[in-house]
Amino acid sequence: MTDGTTRVFTWEEGARIEVRDLGSEIVIEANAAGLKTLAGHLLTLAQDGTPDGAHLHLEENNGLEEGSVGLVLERCDDE
Repeated sequence: MTDGTTRVFTWEEGARIEVRDLGSEIVIEANAAGLKTLAGHLLTLAQDGTPDGAHLHLEENNGLEEGSVGLVLERCDDE
């Protein structure tokens, strides 16, 4: 909940998401359920009324596969 607005981030059953840092690139590898989950998370952050700075942390053993680097999805309306 941010600024009195509740946002629900849902996970597709069987979602698998791995994030790797290859130095000059970041690779997000996911199965179909994982891609749908990420798309849903981004759409949730894009909803009207979601405040600037709202974010979601994904980490190893908290949504991401073992060995993944952390990923933060954050809304930023500043240009």
